[in-house]
Amino acid sequence: MSEPTRTVHIRIEGRVQGVGYRAFVEMNAADLGLAGWVRNRRDGSVEAVVQGSTPAVADMLELCRNGPPASRVERVEIVGEGVGVFSGFQVRPTT
Repeated sequence: MSEPTRTVHIRIEGRVQGVGYRAFVEMNAADLGLAGWVRNRRDGSVEAVVQGSTPAVADMLELCRNGPPASRVERVEIVGEGVGVFSGFQVRPTT
């Protein structure tokens, strides 16, 4: 039997642009075997969807709360769950 899959749509606020945050998310998603995407938002936040095993998604949420060394994460908010089916992980253009 395969493990249950969890999909979360998250928004990260703080000093999260211009500090390698998207690359950080992309690298960690690959390490954790997650699918989805990440992008900057014009309001200065970062938005991502991550999909994978429940433990891997929990690990990613914790990594997002810490961020890369140059970041200062003020808030990680789950804005939705169970949205879409993804294959691979990509960095999307700013929206």
